[in-house]
Amino acid sequence: MDSSKFDLIVIGSGPAGEKGAAQAAYFGKSVALIEKEPELGGAAANTGTLPSKTLRETALFLSGFRNRDLSGVNLSIKHQVTIRDFLVHEQHVTQEERVRILDNLSRHHVQLFRGTGSFVDAHTISIRSNDGSETRIQGDVVLIAVGSSPFRPPIYPFEDPRVWDSDTILQLQHMPKSMLVVGGGVIGCEYACMFAILGIEVTVVEQRGRAVGSLDAEIAASLQSQMESIGIRFLFNDSVESVHAGEEIDVQLKSGLALKPGAILVSSGRNGNTHDLGLDRVGVVVNERGVVNVNARYQTEAPHVYAAGDVIGSPALASTAMEQARVAMVNAFDLKYKSDMAVILPYGIYTIPECSMAGETEESLKKKGIDYVVGKATYDTNARGHIIGDDKGFLKLLFATEDMRLLGVHIIGEQATELVHVGLTALLLKQGADLFIQTCYNYPTLTELYKYATYDALGRRAAQKK
Repeated sequence: MDSSKFDLIVIGSGPAGEKGAAQAAYFGKSVALIEKEPELGGAAANTGTLPSKTLRETALFLSGFRNRDLSGVNLSIKHQVTIRDFLVHEQHVTQEERVRILDNLSRHHVQLFRGTGSFVDAHTISIRSNDGSETRIQGDVVLIAVGSSPFRPPIYPFEDPRVWDSDTILQLQHMPKSMLVVGGGVIGCEYACMFAILGIEVTVVEQRGRAVGSLDAEIAASLQSQMESIGIRFLFNDSVESVHAGEEIDVQLKSGLALKPGAILVSSGRNGNTHDLGLDRVGVVVNERGVVNVNARYQTEAPHVYAAGDVIGSPALASTAMEQARVAMVNAFDLKYKSDMAVILPYGIYTIPECSMAGETEESLKKKGIDYVVGKATYDTNARGHIIGDDKGFLKLLFATEDMRLLGVHIIGEQATELVHVGLTALLLKQGADLFIQTCYNYPTLTELYKYATYDALGRRAAQKK
């Protein structure tokens, strides 16, 4: 067998690349994977998903935030948090994930190539290593899984160590006394929360009228209120006009407000990492943000070239990237496995508190003209909610008025990103009120909220009929 020819060549080792490679290899395909960075795992393992969520847990631990309402317990910060305090666990978790990825690729006999991959022609990929040497391999199918990088608006002096994006924030050298977060989307709000509970003065500037626009409006309002309660200041319908980084950082907003933050985190979206792939040589087109267009099978304009993950744009989640790549490889090799993505996807936002959702929102149901009934259950009426000290969380279920089939699930509070999967499964199975009423849940658990939110919805439905 020619060692330079493969059934599949994967470019990138993030969630999409790793899972796509493993999926094809599991079914007996010969697979090569190319990674240009020193470490495996892409942004998810090294600069994004895992590091940020690990830092969140570290911030919660160091601040004693989870123990805020435990009677007689005071675990608030006893000393100034150091950079080592904040980063050491993240570095450990990241290294463990890199080891796991390498082990997974090895177990599936995926051949790993180090260097920058680019198309020479339709089926030939050039791999240039850091020392300038070149290797060429050929593949029947190519999976583009190169991920994305933070977009860097030119007005920000990113060469200054006090100005970060979501990648470089992991290289921070000191804990600032104050921080300006530019962008009130998911990433901006997640980092705003974790720094705020460590006692840092945080201001979020957002050009829209609310934070995290993808959330159900009621959940978004509750999130904003709870973020403000931990000291975060929001400046909506505003944006940064200029930044001067001298001895101090001077920021001028379009509203005329002047700020002097100790540091700036810029969260202004992401660009696909496609600039050095040579996609023009195979007729694959990208947009102005470097995003690759794909069809429902995750094919590009070149039928043998597939793409998955952040490089194809929204929803740009690690979870969806993995599934997209698996489905792409099933389609590419006609593997008679799952050929489509799940029709409903969960979204998790690791702010403080957590938020998660699946299915329809009230806004989307109103636009579609679908009659619905809302059911809610609050953490402060739940025994487990009392135990953990969360008195502001709640579960919100949306049911079709006619048959009480579940249409949407929305949660804010502790364990929201775990709890959502109960509702997600019901949505995928097209179940509703009967499922939650008939099920016996462990006590005391937050999962019981599903039963009581359903009771609430049934009561509201009955009242509407009177």
